[in-house]
Amino acid sequence: MYRAIARNKRNTVFTIILFLAIVGGLGWLAAAIYNDLTIVIVTVAIAIGYALIQYFTADKQAIAMSGAVLIESKADHPRLWRTVENLSIATGSPMPKVYVISDPAPNAFATGRDPDHAIVAATTGLLEIMDDAELEGVMAHEMGHVRNYDIRLSMIVFGLVVAIGFISDVLVRLTFFGGNRNNNNNNPILAIFGIVALLVAPLVATLVQLAISRQREYLADATGAMTTRHPDALARALLKLEQYGRPMQRQNSSMAHLWIADPLKPGVMDRLFATHPPIPERVKRLEEMGGSF
Repeated sequence: MYRAIARNKRNTVFTIILFLAIVGGLGWLAAAIYNDLTIVIVTVAIAIGYALIQYFTADKQAIAMSGAVLIESKADHPRLWRTVENLSIATGSPMPKVYVISDPAPNAFATGRDPDHAIVAATTGLLEIMDDAELEGVMAHEMGHVRNYDIRLSMIVFGLVVAIGFISDVLVRLTFFGGNRNNNNNNPILAIFGIVALLVAPLVATLVQLAISRQREYLADATGAMTTRHPDALARALLKLEQYGRPMQRQNSSMAHLWIADPLKPGVMDRLFATHPPIPERVKRLEEMGGSF
């Protein structure tokens, strides 16, 4: 299990390095075309500013988009409250705010920029079909996202994706429409690189972003299993999510990566762009971890 967690962390580091390489390569290309590093600095600064706004407001946006309602006390939803409270005590983490969502689709998510500002939420559909051990596994998975700082990582990656989009757009505009005669925008080789960058870089960035999201799901599975010492319960919960899963009533693709199961139920052609790994693969890894106890 510890090896699985370490492998996921290494994969995340490698993908971020790839991201930085893409940003650096595009920045170098833009500077070469227009002989002006200011373009790169401005576009990256705008992307970082946008990501910071998202970082500090993403939890409120997720609550508003999902229609989640805050549980004020244990009396409102004693089973869900008790499960989260017990996990907080077991892991030594601050008690997150607990929300419930009135939706028959079984699902759950976590958000918040750190453990002191964390939120976990579960749908009424999830509470209906999960037994106590399975519910504990699901909420341990969500709190694993909090403890692993996945939201913070997502915001960093999101900012890099925005930066790549900005740089690619500026690169091609300057290649074709730049009016400065002192630049190199008539260079056909750079023009070809610009076109390729426009078409390929944002797509590659999106695929890398989704790959990171999938790696963090594996990591949260492993963290949750390590917390409860009962990976079989989480595996059963995932199989129930696959069997009884349905599209959420309030769908929003921008927060699809937050849920434990993809709320959009993508088809076969959409799997390349899926935010979550296949449930059979997640179950297989959990079963392998179970053998290590």
